[in-house]
Amino acid sequence: MDNIHKLLKLSRDTVKIALCKLKELDKNNVNSYRFSSEIPREVKSKADLLIEDVIISKLKNTGVSILSEESGMLVGENKSDLLFIVDPIDGTVNFLRGILNCSISIALYNGNTPIFGVLASFPDEVFAWGGKMFGSYINETKITTSNINVLENGVLCTGFPSRFKFNKNTMLFQMSIMSKFCKVRMIGSASQSLLCIARGAAECYIEKEIMLWDVAAGIAIVEGAGGKVNTAPGSSDFSLSIAVDNGRFDPEITDKFI
Repeated sequence: MDNIHKLLKLSRDTVKIALCKLKELDKNNVNSYRFSSEIPREVKSKADLLIEDVIISKLKNTGVSILSEESGMLVGENKSDLLFIVDPIDGTVNFLRGILNCSISIALYNGNTPIFGVLASFPDEVFAWGGKMFGSYINETKITTSNINVLENGVLCTGFPSRFKFNKNTMLFQMSIMSKFCKVRMIGSASQSLLCIARGAAECYIEKEIMLWDVAAGIAIVEGAGGKVNTAPGSSDFSLSIAVDNGRFDPEITDKFI
C-alpha cells in the first residue's frame, strides 16, 4: 500500500508539471498537427508528443510498465502486474482549436483493475483524482455522483471517436440510447465526460471504439465517486465500448448500452 501511495503522489505531481508545460505550449502557439495516415479523423499533434515526454520522464524510473497513446507499451523493469496508462492530451482537438477543456491523464492499473486515476484539466486548471480505495476528489474536495435514477431526467455524455464506424446500424443504436435522456452532451474528451459523471454533473456516458488511455483515469475516478462502469472489447487493440452511470440505475437497463 505504501508503494501505491508513492505512485499516486508521483502521478499527481507529474500531471501538475505536465499542465505547466501545456500552458507554456499554448502560450507559444505550439499547435501544429497532422492527420493519421492509418486512422481516419485521428489527429496527431506536436503538443501530445511533448507532454508525453514530460510524463514518461517522471514515471519511467519507477520500473512500472507504461502504456501511452503516442508510444504504445513501454515495458518496465518491475515485473509486477502494475501498469501506468497515460493520455498526454485527451481532447487534442479541443486544445488545438480552443474548444472547451482537455485533460492530461495518468492511471495506475493492476492487471485489468483500476487502482487510481489522476486528471489535470486545461485551461481551467482543475485537478481530479480518485479510485475505489480512496474516494474521488477535485482540488481536494470530495466528489460523488448524482442521485438521479430516472433516465428521462438524466444527462448523457457521449461522442464519436476516431475509430467509430458510422453506418445505419451504429447510428440507430446510438440514437436509440440518446433519445432516452433529458439532454445529451458531446464534450470532445472522454476523460472530461467521465469527470462529469463523477462530480454529479451528468448521469451516464457511452462510447463505442474508444481507446483505453482515453478512459482509464476517468474510470477510476468514477468508481471512487460511486459510479458503475461496464466495458466490452472493441475491434482493435486497447479499444473498447463503454457504458458508465452514476450507480443509481438498474444494471439491466444500462448494461444494454454496451
